[in-house]
Amino acid sequence: MQRKIYLIENPFYNQMRRETLGTLFAILAGIISGVAIPLNKIFIVKMDTLVFTAIRSIIIGLIFLFLSLKNKPNIRTFKRNWKSLLAIALVGGAFAFLLFFSGLKLTTSGRAAFLHKTLPLYVAILAYLFLKERITKEMIYGLTFMFVGTAVIYQSQILPGPMWQNPSIGDLLVVIATILWAIENIIAKKVMIYGEDNFIVSFSRMFFGGLILFGIILLTGRLSMLLITVEQLRNIIISTAVLFAYVYTWYSSVKLINVSKATSFLLIAPVVSFLLGVIVLGEPFDSIQITGSIMILIGSYIMTKVESERLERI
Repeated sequence: MQRKIYLIENPFYNQMRRETLGTLFAILAGIISGVAIPLNKIFIVKMDTLVFTAIRSIIIGLIFLFLSLKNKPNIRTFKRNWKSLLAIALVGGAFAFLLFFSGLKLTTSGRAAFLHKTLPLYVAILAYLFLKERITKEMIYGLTFMFVGTAVIYQSQILPGPMWQNPSIGDLLVVIATILWAIENIIAKKVMIYGEDNFIVSFSRMFFGGLILFGIILLTGRLSMLLITVEQLRNIIISTAVLFAYVYTWYSSVKLINVSKATSFLLIAPVVSFLLGVIVLGEPFDSIQITGSIMILIGSYIMTKVESERLERI
């Protein structure tokens, strides 16, 4: 006689699994982002920023298109959300990337990484206003550590160098790009709440964002810049692979947990970028930067204790 085993679905267990998996994806996204910044710093020094950004966006967009078609996307949902998806492409896929890489070319990778990681401050406010995500006491503690740590990093002044020719302008462009990404994250989370697939969101962000950038190339008469060398093509492919890994892990994360919490784990990235910048690029550092890095790690750890279900306002 065969024994029948009945599995009872446990909502609490499923929520814990979603929380754990979403947190893991967010941590991986943070590590990948940390590697990407100094790596792209090396690549864009030898290439036009607009061309570099446009080509790799199109490539990664096509990859996510393939993944979207494989998952049989809901055309009705896509039609309902097309305006929001276009906004994601314009804000996050085109202008944010263009401004960020333009800034990265002018400042150090470590400094750009820490400026970019002020993202949770903007996202937390926007998520509170538009997604009804509650800012808990734990989040305030974590974000405070992150903010103070970032402010400490700012106290470390750097002089222009061969690979960071205008740090002040570069820093400003990176900050503007970060604000645009915060806006994009809120729009992306909202369309996924309404049932849009994360692959479709990723495809729209990168592919249509790349088309917008190609339009800028055409309008600015830079078509000749598209004739790239074998080395430049190799660099774009490497950067594209890293970007794919980041976009996949990031959108998989915000699909499972609240965007405010997921964004906090991206603060792991500047520490990774700082270390790689010092070791690989010879970027300057001092005890002030190390202190700021430790504070950001503390803030990130505090955020790991915040459960997504507690962030939603009733």
